[in-house]
Amino acid sequence: MKLVWLRNDLRLADNPALRHACAGDEPVAALFIISPTQWRQHKMAPIRQRFMLAQVDELGRELAALGIPLHLLRVDTFAEAPAALADLCRELEVTQLYANQAIEIDEQRRDHAVSAALAEQAVSCHWFNGCCVLPPGRVLTGSGEMFKVFTPFSRAWLKALDEEGFVIHRAPTLRGEPLPWQPLAERAWVDEALGELTPDPRWPVGEAEAQRRLNDFLEQAVLDYGETRDFPAIAGTSVLSPYLAAGIISPRQCVAALQQRLGYRPQSKAQPGFVWLNELIWREFYRHLLVLIPTLSMNRPFKPETAALPWSWDPDAFAAWCEGRTGYPIVDAAMRCLNATGWMHNRLRMIVASFLTKDLHIHWRLGEDYFMSRLIDGDLAANNGGWQWAAGTGADAAPYFRVFNPTTQGQRFDPQGEFIRTWVTELADIPAAYVHQPHDWLRLKGRQDYPAPMVDHAVARVRAIEMFRSLEK
Repeated sequence: MKLVWLRNDLRLADNPALRHACAGDEPVAALFIISPTQWRQHKMAPIRQRFMLAQVDELGRELAALGIPLHLLRVDTFAEAPAALADLCRELEVTQLYANQAIEIDEQRRDHAVSAALAEQAVSCHWFNGCCVLPPGRVLTGSGEMFKVFTPFSRAWLKALDEEGFVIHRAPTLRGEPLPWQPLAERAWVDEALGELTPDPRWPVGEAEAQRRLNDFLEQAVLDYGETRDFPAIAGTSVLSPYLAAGIISPRQCVAALQQRLGYRPQSKAQPGFVWLNELIWREFYRHLLVLIPTLSMNRPFKPETAALPWSWDPDAFAAWCEGRTGYPIVDAAMRCLNATGWMHNRLRMIVASFLTKDLHIHWRLGEDYFMSRLIDGDLAANNGGWQWAAGTGADAAPYFRVFNPTTQGQRFDPQGEFIRTWVTELADIPAAYVHQPHDWLRLKGRQDYPAPMVDHAVARVRAIEMFRSLEK
C-alpha cells in the first residue's frame, strides 16, 4: 500500500506526490491530518480552517470516486504526528509514504520526525516540490547564496524557467471501484475539535472553482492588471490567493494558463501579462526565502540589526488599528473589510501595514499575527514577507525613509471613496471631495460618529525615520 499525505496541496491535478504514488498498480490511500491545537498556535484563521476543511471534504469525495480512500487523523500538535502516522501505516500495511514538501520550520521538523519514525518500520518516504514553480534552492546567486533583493531573483528565476521548463502533472484516473465518503459534517469528532464547519459562501471550494476564477481573470483582467490592480473598488485582481494558499490550484497551473492565454511567457514589463507573472514570482521569492532562511519562521527580522528597533506594543493603539478606528478612512475601511470577509486587497495590505509600523510604530509581529488570525489566504511566507517589507526589516524592503501617507494613498487608489463608503458606514453619505479627510465636514454637520485621526502622520513619519536612523549610530 502507498499512502499520500495531503497538506497544503488539496488538489488532484498537478499534485506531484499524488501522481507519483499512483504510478503502477499498487493500492493507494490518502491521508489528511487535522491538528486543531497546532493550528491555533500558528494563528490560523477560523475562516481559513473552514475553507481548508471544506476542500478536504470535496477532495475526499473526488478521491473516493476514483477508488482512493481518504483517511483522517486528528493529532492536536505536530509532536503527535510521527506516532499517529506510524500506527496508521502499520494498520494499512503501508510500505511507502508520498508527500509534497513543507516550507515552514515547524512543519519541516515534523516531517523529519515522521521520516525517522517510519524508517523504523521500513516505510520509505518520498518528498516532492508541490508548492513552487521552481523548487527552493534552485534559484541562487553565482556564489550559491539566496538572493536578498527581488529584481535579480526575478531575472534568475525567469532564466532558470526558460532553461528547465516545468511539468503539469495529470490528475489520477480511476483506480478501482468507487468508494463511499462520509462528509466531515457527519463526523462528530471533527465538529468537537473545530466547531462549526459551515464554509463561507463567498469562497466556494473546488478545483473547478479555482480554474473558473483563473480563466475569468485571464480573459477579462490580466491585460489591464498593471493599471487596475491597485484600486480596491475595481475587480482588477485574480482573487486566487485563498486557492493558492490551500493548494487547490498550483502556481505552475497559473503560469501555464497565462502562457496559453498569451501565446508566450512574458519576460519584461513591456509585455502584457508580465505584471501578474511578477506577482507569482514575488510569491516564489518569499517561499524560497522561508526555506533557506529558517529564522524567518521564528519571529526574527530578515535584517538582524532591526531587532534593536524600539517598537511599541501599545494595546489600545493596536486595538484601534485592528477594529478600524484610526480616523484614517482608507485604513479603517481596509481593516473592517478584513474583519468581515477574511480577505484584503494587496494595496490595502501595504497601506495598513505601513500605518501600523510607521505611523503607530507598533511591532510588525503583532500585525503579522493579526493578519494570520483573520485571513482566509493566510500563508506564512507571503504574510511574513509582506509585513517585513512594510516595516523596513525584510528582504528588498523599501528604504526606511519611504513612509506611506495614508491620506494620499486613499486619494490615489480610491479617488471617489467607493471602497471607503462601502466599509466605513459612518461616511456613507459624505461627498467624495471630503471622504479622505472627513473631519471638517463632520464637524460642520455636528457629527461625532467617526473618530479623529489617532496620530498626526507628518509627526509620526519623522519619528519612524528617526527610529531607523538610530540604528546607524
